[in-house]
Amino acid sequence: MTPYARRGVHGQTVEVLARRILGGEIPEGSTLDLVALQSELDVSLTALRESLKVLAAKGMVDARQRRGTFVRPRAEWNLLDADVLRWQFEGGRTTEADQFLLRNLAEVRAIIEPAAVRLAAERRTDADLAALDGALAAMEEEDSDAAHAVDADLAFHRALLAATHNELLERMEMVIESGLAHRDRIVHSSPHSGDPVPAHRAVLDAVRDRDPRAAEAAMRALLDQAGRDLDRVGTTDDETQDKTEGARPQ
Repeated sequence: MTPYARRGVHGQTVEVLARRILGGEIPEGSTLDLVALQSELDVSLTALRESLKVLAAKGMVDARQRRGTFVRPRAEWNLLDADVLRWQFEGGRTTEADQFLLRNLAEVRAIIEPAAVRLAAERRTDADLAALDGALAAMEEEDSDAAHAVDADLAFHRALLAATHNELLERMEMVIESGLAHRDRIVHSSPHSGDPVPAHRAVLDAVRDRDPRAAEAAMRALLDQAGRDLDRVGTTDDETQDKTEGARPQ
């Protein structure tokens, strides 16, 4: 699941088409008008076809004789692909589909990360602890912006997966990070979010102490807090928006 390199006209075309499909602008089952897209996007037919090959490899489109190139059902998309997850969340707003996928990712994290942190507690090295300490220190920095907080949180969870010294679990960062980054951007951009440092420190302390049971419990508590923070931010922001809209002249 190596991320797609976003370079040049080819990369830009892939990005545009992917976001239109994921956003529903090009719905499932629809046949693509390649001539119209070529003209609209101002690309060569060769570049357009090469871009569609990228999406086909991710299960999003297919081509058949007499039917042409069409969007496959969402159930057939490779939703665990890092690019597909990133395209889903990079739209500047949180759609209903985003919220549904965030809930699914939260369930995946609840399955993977508590088990992974048990291994991390058993296998961590001094280098792993240094990476975790560095990430936590970055999270503790005052006057940092939301982007810095997101990067620090991603670094912490990436370091935890690396501390398992399990190649397959380490690759799960590509699944977890896109959803985690989107969730973090929502939470850390809101004044209603809680302090994430104590929960992360509890996880690190248990890993440092080589206590798998305590590490798992601390991770479950962290994930529970993450879910509450997201729910609280969403509810508070919705109420604020309703009040603002209610104050507008009708």
